[in-house]
Amino acid sequence: MTEHKKNLLTKIADRTAVVGVIGLGYVGLPLALHFARQGFRVLGYDLDPVKIGALNRGESYIKHVSGALVQELVDTGRLKGASLASDLAEADCIQICVPTPLTDKMEPDLSYLNSTAEMVAGVIRPGQLVILESTTYPGTTEELLLPRLSAGGLQVGRDFFLAFSPEREDPGNKNFTAANTPKVVGGVTEACLEVTVALYDCITQTVPVSSTRAAEMTKILENTYRSVNIALVNELKVLAHRMGIDLFEVIRAAATKPFGYTPFFPGPGLGGHCIPIDPFYLSWKAKEYDFTTRLIHLAGEINVAMPSYVVEKVAEGLNRFKKSLNGSKILMLGVAYKKDIDDDRESPGYAIMKMLKEKGAELSYNDPWIPRLRPTRKYDFTLVSVPLTPEMLAEQDAVVVVTDHSDYDFKAIVRHARLVIDTRNATANIEGAAEKVVLA
Repeated sequence: MTEHKKNLLTKIADRTAVVGVIGLGYVGLPLALHFARQGFRVLGYDLDPVKIGALNRGESYIKHVSGALVQELVDTGRLKGASLASDLAEADCIQICVPTPLTDKMEPDLSYLNSTAEMVAGVIRPGQLVILESTTYPGTTEELLLPRLSAGGLQVGRDFFLAFSPEREDPGNKNFTAANTPKVVGGVTEACLEVTVALYDCITQTVPVSSTRAAEMTKILENTYRSVNIALVNELKVLAHRMGIDLFEVIRAAATKPFGYTPFFPGPGLGGHCIPIDPFYLSWKAKEYDFTTRLIHLAGEINVAMPSYVVEKVAEGLNRFKKSLNGSKILMLGVAYKKDIDDDRESPGYAIMKMLKEKGAELSYNDPWIPRLRPTRKYDFTLVSVPLTPEMLAEQDAVVVVTDHSDYDFKAIVRHARLVIDTRNATANIEGAAEKVVLA
């Protein structure tokens, strides 16, 4: 056992290791909190001064993350925000949780990861552990991070340690957190794996795999599995509507089978940072091996097409009243990609809004979790959430349910709205809904 490995394992065991988390978003902030709760001193690094300022004041800027917990950990000195790269030199264990989006051509955009790799390479010292948590294609850890971190002469597995452990954060899920969700871990060397397992064993159960590539592929499999199955029910939803069959009834009936079936539910399209993006990382990498991931591409095409299908249903509903999309007042209910969170990353609601606006609709929106729309990589709607009053609902030509937040009173929405386009089956079993609702 090398001296660096021995010292790091000792620090991890007695909780004197300093944990650094780069990227304090929906993955990084909860991860930082979990390590701080286990007694580690945590440095949270982010380029956004608003996040760092809020963190150091003991405030949570993510609604489903407890502000009281943030305050407690900041007050006890176990959690601190940092905005200088040099601060990371103090960290014994650095976890990278930066975005890995797609370009407009549906190819990996590794600009955030590249800049982070250069930053860590500038501060790395003997005895440090670096873990990539950002979802990416198999090979990223060893092809992108390793050359940069070892360029100064440090040897991986002896002087420093490098691993990949995919994030498994599910924003808003109250049943599963980093404390009870097993963590897949792959190291560049056996020593890298050992120290990484030791670190994550402090907060949860670990699942060691043979390599960083296997760990990277594990995350891609998890999300591709969901993408393909959601594409299946999205396609069946379109067919079921034409056949006059309630697909949600069918899914509930199929879910009674105690083996060989897992229920997935259709919606307006895919959202969040993982499922709409990660399968395309694997498809892109597969080209190096002269392999075409046909099923992944097909699933992606189906899911990407769902916002267009919703717009078609809006037009169909307006036709009942001899109205066109052009000039119609349309209220969007929800822009978060799923219920009861303030996460709007890759939300299908934005694609729906863009198409409706291009067709001349007058748009407004309500989302109790997102009071103001922020510019994204693709969209820039300068809108503020409007009050959801009976008068507001009655003024609209159509109300489109994109996110079925628990805060919404769908009985009242159906009662006061002229027309509801329901993409989430949220109005099922509401008396009188059949005459006012178009299922999309």
